[in-house]
Amino acid sequence: QVQLVESGGGLVQPGGSLRLSCVASGSIFNIKSMGWYRQAPQNQRELVATITSGGSTNYADSVKGRFTINRDNAKNTVYLQMNSLKPEDTAVYYCNLEAQSNLFLPVMNYWGKGTLVTVSS
Repeated sequence: QVQLVESGGGLVQPGGSLRLSCVASGSIFNIKSMGWYRQAPQNQRELVATITSGGSTNYADSVKGRFTINRDNAKNTVYLQMNSLKPEDTAVYYCNLEAQSNLFLPVMNYWGKGTLVTVSS
């Protein structure tokens, strides 16, 4: 079993910052990538940012220049630093892990339960 636990969400004023963390634990053999997605009310889940095991990053256009993703491979942890937050960033943020749980299984997607980020004055 693989578990993802997110933390760091909350209420912040426009222009403020938050840092999300996600720790992966359990049967993890090989991590391909980790990342963050978000889902606002009545919207589909969308990519925010991803980072591969080699450190390559990918960002949604809407967050480029404001959000930074990084990871601690030794701790199986991924972070999302969010600056200059806007009301339209309000959403539930989900941690994503693409990994093999052992050598003989394919790469699978795992999801955390999500953490709510609310940007409002």
